[in-house]
Amino acid sequence: MEFRDSPQDVEFRNEIRAFIDTELPKEMARDGEWGLFNGSGRRPADFGAFWKEWLNKLNARGWGAPAWPREHGGGGLGIKDQFILSEEFAWRRAPRPGGIGHGWAGPTIMVYGTEEQKAEHLPKIISGEKVWCQLFSEPGAGSDLASLQTRAVRDGDDYVVNGQKIWTSGAHTADMGILIARTDPDAPKHRGISYFLVDMKTPGITTRPLVNMLNSHEFNEVYFEDARIPASALLGEENRGWYLAATTLDFERSGIATSVAHQLIVKELTGYARNGGIESQLSRKPELRTELAERAIEARVESLISYRIISMQERGEIPNKESSIAKLFSSELDVRLAVTGMNIAGLYSQLNNRDDARAMGGRLARFYMHSTTSPIGGGTSEIQRNIIATRGLALPRG
Repeated sequence: MEFRDSPQDVEFRNEIRAFIDTELPKEMARDGEWGLFNGSGRRPADFGAFWKEWLNKLNARGWGAPAWPREHGGGGLGIKDQFILSEEFAWRRAPRPGGIGHGWAGPTIMVYGTEEQKAEHLPKIISGEKVWCQLFSEPGAGSDLASLQTRAVRDGDDYVVNGQKIWTSGAHTADMGILIARTDPDAPKHRGISYFLVDMKTPGITTRPLVNMLNSHEFNEVYFEDARIPASALLGEENRGWYLAATTLDFERSGIATSVAHQLIVKELTGYARNGGIESQLSRKPELRTELAERAIEARVESLISYRIISMQERGEIPNKESSIAKLFSSELDVRLAVTGMNIAGLYSQLNNRDDARAMGGRLARFYMHSTTSPIGGGTSEIQRNIIATRGLALPRG
């Protein structure tokens, strides 16, 4: 593993830093893993206009979708340059496009889509014209996704879809969705599944909100009731969708942005413990020094795991168990960081008032409640441990 930047790497880092310093207004910077704007938790009123202009500037440099080939509007950057870009943007808290469209739908369409599908969807993902969601999980098919029951039956030039999806992030604002549904109920469960590119405004598709503990609407239930999806929306071959879905889930990232965000949180928690809006907690609770030191070490370990993954990718290797190690460590560190924040603030950590400095404007309460989802989303900790055990340690399946 090479930790030192080459002269070309240093030059690219300096280019990114200069761009952010020149183009990013401070009030538009995101507040790291807290998911807030400029520490206030309130999105600036003019963010929409800024985002459109900012996205155009990123795309002009190929930084909107750095991993995408240039012919599809991306940057065509190498693995190391993508890593450096993510790292620098994370340290500067600069917003970047992402989500299902950039990270999963677009790359899968590039691999399996027809020329018509590529021409129809890829430019609209890059430009931000179309927002995507992922229609995979079901009430009875989460970790065991291949047990899904949503049906798609061919009827002339359409497929008629019936079933339910759940935990669909952003479905209420999405224009398009990537859907997997069963097209052959008699086939083994990993077969007989097909992959579709779905217009979310299709009649028969209903989205219902799932409001979380933060009283925030991010997740949704999505119902399909005789929704007719054109056969041209089928991606790849019928009944081969499971393999496409596996490709979608294989578009892993190193996780460096989350690692940087966690290091920034440790820094903020330390500053708050030392001289926050209440009496210095480090003087009242000396044991917090050890706890904060442990979090700082863990955040650094997390970054080293990211470096390992990026080093493997540069050598042309495909991270497998390493990606599960990174996800497991990162999501559980999220929870430990939140607990440390609660320990520092004590009862003040229950306050959710954005204007009360005693609990960092309510960030501690919101962070704690949000962190409970980290070991679940994107593959539960139990699933990651199974992958590490079987693929990494060659242990027998229990």
